[in-house]
Amino acid sequence: MQGKRLISRILLLADGSEGCISAAKYGIALAKITGAALKAIYVINVDLLEQLERARVFVKVEKLDYERDLEEDGRDYLWEISELAASKGLQIETELLKGTVYKIVTQKAEEWGADLLIVGEHEPGASKQDVLYNEISLICRKARCTVLIAKNPEQIDSIFDTIT
Repeated sequence: MQGKRLISRILLLADGSEGCISAAKYGIALAKITGAALKAIYVINVDLLEQLERARVFVKVEKLDYERDLEEDGRDYLWEISELAASKGLQIETELLKGTVYKIVTQKAEEWGADLLIVGEHEPGASKQDVLYNEISLICRKARCTVLIAKNPEQIDSIFDTIT
């Protein structure tokens, strides 16, 4: 392993959960310390949208409106993460994607050559039937790189704030 960094590429998953910003802060701090490259992705779960349409929870127009809302949310999260990285003097690549979340995330991690994938902690009280819970569980099982679940937002904030 001589000459190769232990962590050279960190992929961050922005998923719209409370924990994804803490996960991003942790990844940014780790990138600053290690000199690793950073990339953040947000994946719109179009499979779920199609299931909701098929189940007649949404009609086509509602599905499209909701998808646009999710795109806007994704852009907002990626912008916020970019700003956090910039505040620590780091460049970050961002990408808004659509598809099956765990498939896209694991595929992007492999394509990009990520050494580490950082995700946020499951929402408190999330059940095993929760869609995001299931996607994160699948990502942890299917990813070929190390997956870190960032926990303890207060501690992460403290670490992030000390990084210059």
